[in-house]
Amino acid sequence: MTSDKTDQQREFEREALPHLDTVYRVALRLCGDPTRADDLTQETMLKAYRAWHQYKRGTNARAWLLTILRHTFINEYRRQKNRGIPVDIDEVEHFTVFENVNDVDPEGQFFDRIVDAEVLQAIDNLPDDFRECIILSDMEGLSYAEIADVAGVPVGTVKSRLFRARQALQKQLYDYAVEMGYIKPTAP
Repeated sequence: MTSDKTDQQREFEREALPHLDTVYRVALRLCGDPTRADDLTQETMLKAYRAWHQYKRGTNARAWLLTILRHTFINEYRRQKNRGIPVDIDEVEHFTVFENVNDVDPEGQFFDRIVDAEVLQAIDNLPDDFRECIILSDMEGLSYAEIADVAGVPVGTVKSRLFRARQALQKQLYDYAVEMGYIKPTAP
């Protein structure tokens, strides 16, 4: 029996522990507090270890861990979380600054260049579902399908949330982007 336990431990260390930093980064972005992120990460990894026998070998361990993280966050931490600033979807959908950017992939270039404290604060102000999609996609590089698995929603919902989250960020960060010279101001 000890051999099985040792094998499980080695396998967990080999497959899951390399994703510890990712789990922590996502936890930090979800809860916004390093101490709570430490607790959330520890609890996620403990739950993953206890449920390691349910993990399907050869599948995406990172997505599996982030799914556990998400459920843990929702079940234990969301009640205490301050809500982000509400976003009027109708107002956000009609606002875009990317017409002023002359890049091949303007959204990707825009977010790659300006992820700093101002941007992180704007991300933290997004509603939970939008924030989660932005973090998993633009900060952690998960695919639409992986995000859909983690969030438990269809791929179309992921795409919609990402679109709306990016629109909200554009609106929140417009003045900052102009000030930093990332985009040119639009004519009044």
